[in-house]
Amino acid sequence: MFNYLRKRFTSHIRERSRRRARLVSKDGRCNIEFGNVEQSRFVFLIDIWTTILDLRWRYKMTIFISAFLGSWFLFGLLWYVVAYIHKDLPEFNPSINHTPCVENINGLTSAFLFSLETQVTIGYGFRCVTEQCATAIFLLIFQSILGVIINSFMCGAILAKISRSKNRAKTITFSKNAVISKRGGKLCLLIRVANLRKSLLIGSHIYGKLLKTTITPEGETIILDQVNIEFVVDAGNENLFFISPLTIYHIIDKNSPFFHMAAETILQQDFELVVFLDGTVEATSATCQVRTSYIPEEVLWGYRFAPIVSKTKEGKYRVDFQNFSKTVAVETPHCAFCLYNEKEAKAKEKKGYDNPGFVLSEGSETSDTKM
Repeated sequence: MFNYLRKRFTSHIRERSRRRARLVSKDGRCNIEFGNVEQSRFVFLIDIWTTILDLRWRYKMTIFISAFLGSWFLFGLLWYVVAYIHKDLPEFNPSINHTPCVENINGLTSAFLFSLETQVTIGYGFRCVTEQCATAIFLLIFQSILGVIINSFMCGAILAKISRSKNRAKTITFSKNAVISKRGGKLCLLIRVANLRKSLLIGSHIYGKLLKTTITPEGETIILDQVNIEFVVDAGNENLFFISPLTIYHIIDKNSPFFHMAAETILQQDFELVVFLDGTVEATSATCQVRTSYIPEEVLWGYRFAPIVSKTKEGKYRVDFQNFSKTVAVETPHCAFCLYNEKEAKAKEKKGYDNPGFVLSEGSETSDTKM
């Protein structure tokens, strides 16, 4: 038991030491931090709508509650001031013929309640503005207009936060690992992606970026240098019919950054493959982007994905997500360079450029016949 725990602990420590920093997490969040930004943070208040939408729910709800409670209390103070200046409060002992600006305001609490009734247009009928003073009428109009603005902005922000396409992206899932194997006689990097909803993504487009550190011929070190990775399916990489899980693949040819990698050296590479899927949500017509990433430890050389779609006896198509990320070992060349060299050698043999079975035999010399 002790040896087993020690082995598990040792393997866990090794895995943590091998863990690489990644720019994009598996669920699509970006791991980046901005430091020493010269512009003031007040510039985010200029685009207050985007700032509010990007806030976390706990901060958004705090602002939502604070906006209403703060405006109710502020206008409650103003109503109390109006009543105090006009001497409508009980401590001033108003006469029987005295007409107050607001009926039945006896203190700060009643002023707060009247402010709440005015802004949310409840109107119980117990407290009301009289025509005695223009200040109260102006304050009533101003609070009503401001209340509509606050209500529209905050409720709109909550609705926009709920209906953001970012939530739709959570129902698009990628396979845990990417695999490298032969497909159609070519060495390819394959990734599986699935739509968990029956509603489609319209105009879907999939592509990738390979992030790595490169050194230019001038000696400049570029961290997170981006290289385009083209992904295709059998019908192309645009306008995907995304009704069932798709296996997208990247052909490892001489123009691919994976061409010089091999099964023995891929784990020693330092790269991060980021995959993007863009599309339009069918229900809301809002654009949506899903992304994930793969590091060298998550790229399996010499594997393919297990079948996932089958047909039932009733004639329906069934997708078994238990095999979604399951892989099966297959015979695969250990590098793309070897595969293309093998193809070139076979092509030359077919054209007759080389015949390894040919043997040159020397014949014996014949003597001249005399006539």
